[in-house]
Amino acid sequence: MLHLLAYIHWNPDLMAFQIGSFGVRWYGLCWLIGLALAYIIVKRLYKDQHIKEELFEPLFLYCFVGILVGARLGHCLFYEPDYFLSSGRHLLEMFLPIHFVDGNPHFADNFLFRMTGGSVAFTGYEGLASHGGTIGLIIALWYYYRRTHLNLWQVLDNIAIATPVTACFIRLGNLMNSEIVGKVTDVPWAFIFERVDQLPRHPGQLYEAIAYCLFFFVGWHCYKQYKARVGTGFFFGLCLTLIFTFRFLIEFTKDIQEAFEKGMLLNMGQLLSIPFMLIGVYCMRRGFKHAS
Repeated sequence: MLHLLAYIHWNPDLMAFQIGSFGVRWYGLCWLIGLALAYIIVKRLYKDQHIKEELFEPLFLYCFVGILVGARLGHCLFYEPDYFLSSGRHLLEMFLPIHFVDGNPHFADNFLFRMTGGSVAFTGYEGLASHGGTIGLIIALWYYYRRTHLNLWQVLDNIAIATPVTACFIRLGNLMNSEIVGKVTDVPWAFIFERVDQLPRHPGQLYEAIAYCLFFFVGWHCYKQYKARVGTGFFFGLCLTLIFTFRFLIEFTKDIQEAFEKGMLLNMGQLLSIPFMLIGVYCMRRGFKHAS
């Protein structure tokens, strides 16, 4: 019992603040902060590289839509295809931030639940996958490149320098939501996620957030030292290699997210990380070759 008291009991309010019936969740706020910081960083990089300001303006919209759509579809198709592809209603939930609840009293205070007579509730997008978000972002940047005719590798490198900051805050949002929890452990810094159970677990979200913050400073230092490599794919490769190699390793401390992962040698997060790791190594080698 005394040992349990030494762990960090974690059960924060899901809402960062609330004004009347309107509330902002910590998860959404963390996403917003992460995207805003990336916006500021990339804008500074564009200015430093003397890229026209009007070419920067549409970038944020492309990135936002690409990440959100990719992350949502990635979760639905990689982790819960049996649910979301099972009916027209569930398919609609994949694209809209709603849930068909059929009178579930849990949503009694939900404004959309009341307006629809207890059939639909506004839930936000419950389930976003980082691998899908990465794919969506790359596709969005390709469309951005087609519109602006900038060097695609330069676009990818600049976004990659800022990406770890956004990834850091997304994982902090997961921590505030008590989701993507770690395996049961007896390490002294274990968290007891009270909304999950009363067992001490690895704070995997915090491990990732700290690592991604460090990766940003590594990338920023490399940019200051090797600015000439922007446009070769080196920074894009560095970002993919660091993030997804760490993601592959940290998965060993996480609990499974879906039942089908039970008994798998490597979980879905690890399997999806391998292609990104290989692409990252290839892009770094390409960067070295083109910089020499």
